[in-house]
Amino acid sequence: MSIPVHKGIMESVKDTLVGSIKGTGEIVTTVVDTVSGTLVSTIKGTGAIGTALTSTVSDVLRGAITGTAQVGGDLGATAKGGVIGVLKGTKEVGAEAVGTISTSARVLVKSAAEVGGDVGLVARNAVEGAIAGAKSVGLDAEAAASAAATGALKGAGEISQEAVDSRGGAGGQARREGPRCGRDGLMLVVHQSAVLSAPFDVEARLAEAL
Repeated sequence: MSIPVHKGIMESVKDTLVGSIKGTGEIVTTVVDTVSGTLVSTIKGTGAIGTALTSTVSDVLRGAITGTAQVGGDLGATAKGGVIGVLKGTKEVGAEAVGTISTSARVLVKSAAEVGGDVGLVARNAVEGAIAGAKSVGLDAEAAASAAATGALKGAGEISQEAVDSRGGAGGQARREGPRCGRDGLMLVVHQSAVLSAPFDVEARLAEAL
């Protein structure tokens, strides 16, 4: 399943980050501010809820990954800042925050694959961002980490399926099992991140997502 894109939002976020990262070199804070600010202004301006909110989050995060990649920045830092920014923005406008975490992680993982980035690095940082962001806005960190892990795994599964669909046969299978898209490898980095970053075990929740 491809990620729907609204060029206006995506391009705006991308251009903003390209200029800011080139100017300051700071990624996490820049991404947090850009993502949260864009979400707040868009949601307030359009009343985006439900599917519209999901689409807006997808556009914003895809723009963030694309912009960071364009300047050779750290996609892991963008993933972490992106999830924190989504939580900050949705919380500010009173939208359902936890529900956007899974979508955020899924979009970040798929977008990283599209630009040739390290999917495992992005997934791990998305979980870390969910934990940090949840704590900063008063949400349950365990639920946030679980949602991010589930979304990252879903994104990896979609990458795998799209690779098989586009290439078919043995070639598609080989690509699916490549080091940047391997589902077992992604599960490992997500699990390690959760264990190292939070005082709880999400292994069972990860298993449920498979």
